[in-house]
Amino acid sequence: MDESVLIVGVGSGLSASLARLCSSKGMKVVLAARNVEKLEDLKKEVKAETYKCDSSDIESVRNLFKETDKTIGTPNLVIYNPSTRLKGSITELDPKKTQEVINVTCFGAFLVAQETSKRMLKRKSGTILFTGATASVKGFANSSPFAIGKFGLRGLAQSLAKELHPQNIHIGHFVIDGAIGKKPFGDYKTIHPDSIAKTYLDFHNQDKSAWSWEIELRTSEEKF
Repeated sequence: MDESVLIVGVGSGLSASLARLCSSKGMKVVLAARNVEKLEDLKKEVKAETYKCDSSDIESVRNLFKETDKTIGTPNLVIYNPSTRLKGSITELDPKKTQEVINVTCFGAFLVAQETSKRMLKRKSGTILFTGATASVKGFANSSPFAIGKFGLRGLAQSLAKELHPQNIHIGHFVIDGAIGKKPFGDYKTIHPDSIAKTYLDFHNQDKSAWSWEIELRTSEEKF
C-alpha cells in the first residue's frame, strides 16, 4: 500500500522540494498552509490534496486532521515546517507579536504532533519530523522570539522521541544550520532544498535498529 505524507506549512522552498520528492516515490501528498491559493501550481504538479490551516490555532489543526481522516486516513509521515521571525531589542519587542512567533514556531508543532500521535499510536507506526534552525541550539542578539520558538521545538522533539520511539513512532528534529536556497547569496553558500528533502526521506526510512532523533545539516563550506 502506498504511503502518504502530510506537510504542514508549505512554501516554494523546502516544503515544495519535499512534496516533489515524496510524490516521485509514489507517496500520496497532502499540503496544509494558511494560504492555499499560492499552492495551486504545486498541487497540480504533485497531484496533492490541499487544506487551509492555521497551525497555531487549536480548532484549525483539529479540523485539518478531521479532513485528512476522510481522505488519506493516518499519514505515514508528517512534517512540520512553519516558523516566523521577529527581531528587536528585548526592551522594544511587542509582546503580542512575540507570542505569535512562539505560537507558530513551537505551539503549532505541539498541536500537530498531538493530533498525529493520537492516530499513529492506534496504527502503531509512523514518522513525525520537525524543521529546526541554527536558533534551535544557539541564541542570537535581538532574535529572542525566534530562539524561544526553536529551542522549544527542539525540546518538544527530544521529549517525543523519548516517549514515542519505544512505541514505533519515529521522531526527527533537523537543525538547518544555514540559509536554504538553490543559489548562493553572494559569497554565502546555501543549503539546497532538494538535498535537505532527500535527507528527510532517508531519515523516514531509517532501519528501526538504528534510529536517530536529530540531524544537523550545513554546507561543506559553512564556517563554524
